[in-house]
Amino acid sequence: MPFIPHALEAVIFDMDGVLIDSEVLYQKAAMDAAKALGFPMSAEVQLQTVGLAADTTEILLREIMGEEFPFEEYNTNLRQVLATQLMTHVPVKPGVRELLTLLNELEIPTAVATSTGHEAAHHHLNRADLSPHFAAIVTRDDVDNGKPHPEPYLTAAEWLEVEPENCLALEDSHNGVRAAHGAGMQTIMVPDLLVATEEMRALTIAIMDDLHLVRRHFEVPS
Repeated sequence: MPFIPHALEAVIFDMDGVLIDSEVLYQKAAMDAAKALGFPMSAEVQLQTVGLAADTTEILLREIMGEEFPFEEYNTNLRQVLATQLMTHVPVKPGVRELLTLLNELEIPTAVATSTGHEAAHHHLNRADLSPHFAAIVTRDDVDNGKPHPEPYLTAAEWLEVEPENCLALEDSHNGVRAAHGAGMQTIMVPDLLVATEEMRALTIAIMDDLHLVRRHFEVPS
């Protein structure tokens, strides 16, 4: 086993791509928004933004797309499309509810550390009926520095009153893995749109296909 669940004090989840199945929606909305403004965006470019907060995304896209890239208009259009799509239904990733139920039974506290802003993050988690599971929800609005900076994960550990090294972080993005590893957490990557690179394998204790596999490491054989 790559980790010993009973030695851990908390589990901290990323949101998009780990808890909710939103990354594929985000990718299409981002590419459509850029194209509508006359700045076609490739999937390769969009994937570089996965896991980043808006301010960091703006810096990256201006570097790639040019300083004239209308980021504010792009981001507004993108957020409006996503808000409409996720208003009535927020799709949950496979294994989420089962893992959260088991962690609750084991009395292992959980938190969220997301690059999404406060309003959207709480809406999505509430709509998916996931909020009650978490003792802390850290959004981009709660920290000075977004991922890949470790502050979101350090803040989550602080709010849970546990040491970072005693936390397991679950991430789907490269930037998220860098943030969790930088915080000193044991990190598992559960890939969504991004594949696990050699860098990711070096920064994680395991790469797992879905949260069902993560859950099995917490189950005590009968």
